[in-house]
Amino acid sequence: MVTTSSNLYTFLSLLHLFTLSPLLLLLPTTASSETITNLIYKGCAEQKVPDPSGIYSQNLKSLLSSLLSQSSQKSFAATTSGDGAGGTAIAGAYQCRGDLTNSDCYACVSKIPDMVGSLCGGDVAAARVQLSGCYLRYQVVGFKQVPQTQLLYKVCGSKKVRDGADFESKRDSAFGMVENGVKSSGNNLFYTGSFQSLYVLGQCEGDLENDDCGACVKSAEDLAKAQCGDSISAQVYLQGCFISYSFYPNGVPTVTSSSGGHQHTNRTVALAVGGFAVLGFLIVCLLFLKSALKKKGGKH
Repeated sequence: MVTTSSNLYTFLSLLHLFTLSPLLLLLPTTASSETITNLIYKGCAEQKVPDPSGIYSQNLKSLLSSLLSQSSQKSFAATTSGDGAGGTAIAGAYQCRGDLTNSDCYACVSKIPDMVGSLCGGDVAAARVQLSGCYLRYQVVGFKQVPQTQLLYKVCGSKKVRDGADFESKRDSAFGMVENGVKSSGNNLFYTGSFQSLYVLGQCEGDLENDDCGACVKSAEDLAKAQCGDSISAQVYLQGCFISYSFYPNGVPTVTSSSGGHQHTNRTVALAVGGFAVLGFLIVCLLFLKSALKKKGGKH
């Protein structure tokens, strides 16, 4: 009787566990669906800086440390390290995407100093590393500057829209919203919004004037139209700004308010977890019955 009761207790405990499993796995999590530290692109100057005294490397270390410390307080900062003696003064800046918190901004920027060393080396005259949520750039003072509208990187989605004319109309309207939005006071040269299932985002470097920002975004939009055509999505990075868009022809996926995940994803997880729970329950039943029959047979 003691053994049978023990088996029954084990069975009920496991049944309770498998019943709760789907609920436990569907509890909201705080993990972000987007990794803000994904590498988008890197740019490294071919020119090297001779540094026999180690002053340049020390100035670079000081610059990166200063920029990193400021990233926990604001989304954009620019500074200079060194006094310029021997061409070793370095100017640099970082910027985080306008919708990130200060803590997320710091988390993003903090990844770049080590990445610069591995991607470009520590002796280049200029470097720029762009992640999903931020970028950091620096150059020796006096290094040749490129125009704010210089194309640095672009990526066009491989999928194409079916109704090109309808898509172009929506895209042009959404682009107009971005161009006006980044110039509006209080937006910090950042804008994100949507127009009929087309999501857009744009941002300018923090020290640009409003009109210069608008002109930069307009250049990025023109490049997206010319080089990405009817791609369902695109990202265009210029020296002074960037834009991105994503078109959802079948409607924008619904986002839950609790976890930030897509509802259809939650349903898929529920079905999968529920299936495993049922399978586990059946296995427990079979094991329990096998044990009971074995004990019954042993009594004869």
